[in-house]
Amino acid sequence: MIAKTIASAALAATLLASGIAAADVEYKPLEQDPEKLVFGFISTESSSNLKAQWQPMIDDMEKALGKEIEAFFAPDYAGIIEGMRFGKVHVGWFGNKSAMEAVDRAGGEVFVQTSKSDGSNGYYSHIITQADNDKLNTLADMLKCDGSLNFGIGDPNSTSGFLVPTYYVFAQNGVDPKDCFKTVRNANHETNLMATANKQVDVAANNSEQLARTEMNKPEITEKVKVIWTSPLIPSDPMVYRKDLSRELKSEIKAFFLGYGRMGDVEGANKVLAGIQDGMGKFMESSNAQLYPIRQLELYKNKLKIQNTEELSADEKAARVAEIDKKLAELEILVSYE
Repeated sequence: MIAKTIASAALAATLLASGIAAADVEYKPLEQDPEKLVFGFISTESSSNLKAQWQPMIDDMEKALGKEIEAFFAPDYAGIIEGMRFGKVHVGWFGNKSAMEAVDRAGGEVFVQTSKSDGSNGYYSHIITQADNDKLNTLADMLKCDGSLNFGIGDPNSTSGFLVPTYYVFAQNGVDPKDCFKTVRNANHETNLMATANKQVDVAANNSEQLARTEMNKPEITEKVKVIWTSPLIPSDPMVYRKDLSRELKSEIKAFFLGYGRMGDVEGANKVLAGIQDGMGKFMESSNAQLYPIRQLELYKNKLKIQNTEELSADEKAARVAEIDKKLAELEILVSYE
C-alpha cells in the first residue's frame, strides 16, 4: 500500500508537470497568513439564504481558530474563483467544476468534502419543467429543437447546472443549446427553479440538493415542477483553501472541518449542519484527486464539441482530439491509482 501511494504521488507529479491539470501560476501569491480569513461561497441561491445557512458554522469556526472570519458572497461563481486567485478569498465552498478552476487558476487545494446527513456522498443534476406540462416528459421531447422553448442553464462554473447537462444532455446528443432553444439564460439553481415553477422558462437545469431544500422550505414550489432527466451521481462538494497558507493554519482549518460534529459541541454542530442545503452531514477527508472525474467529463465534453464542429479541417480535428485523448489516458492512470 505504501509503495503504491509513493508510486501514485510520483506519477501524479510527473503528469501534472507534463501539463495535465497543471495549475496556473499567475495567481497572486500570499506574502503571509492573513490576519482575517475570508470564506467564500458559490452563488447557488441568494446571498441572504446562504448567509442564514452558513453563518452559524462560520461563527463556530471563528471561535475555534481564534481568528476573525468574514463571509463573502459573490453574485456568480467566477467572483469566488477570482477572489481566491487574487488572495481576497482564503477558503471556500465550491462545486467540483468551480473547484477545478480554483485549483488550476487560483492557487486552491481541496482538503475536505461535504456529505449528507445520512452519511451518503454525492448528488444529481436534473432537467426540470412544469408539472402540468404534458408535452415535456423526456429529453427527446425537449430536444426537438424547433426553437419554441426557453431554457435556463446554470452558472458556467457550476457542475450540476452547467458542466454535467452540457456533456450528458447536449454534447452526447450533438446539440448546441443556442441552436436548439428560443432563448438560453444563465442563473443560479434557486432562480432557475423559481423561473420554471413560475413558467418564465420552459425547461431548466437544476439539482437534487436545490429541489430537496426547496421541498423542505417551500413545498408549494416543488409541487409545480417535475424532473424529466437525472444525471449519474456527482461527487459531493469540495472545500478549498489557498495552498500557500501556512501548514499550521491549513492544519487548523482542516482540523476544524473534520472535527465539526464529531468533537466539542457535537449536538450543536450537527444542528447547524442539518440547516445547510438539504441537510448536510459531517465533512470527509478529500484532496484534489476528487476532481479527476470532473476533469474527464470536461475533456470528453470538449472532445465531442471538436468532433461535431464543421469549422475545423479533418487534420485539425484529429490533432486536437489526439491531444485530448492523451490527457484522458493520463487521467485514467491517475484514477486507477486512487
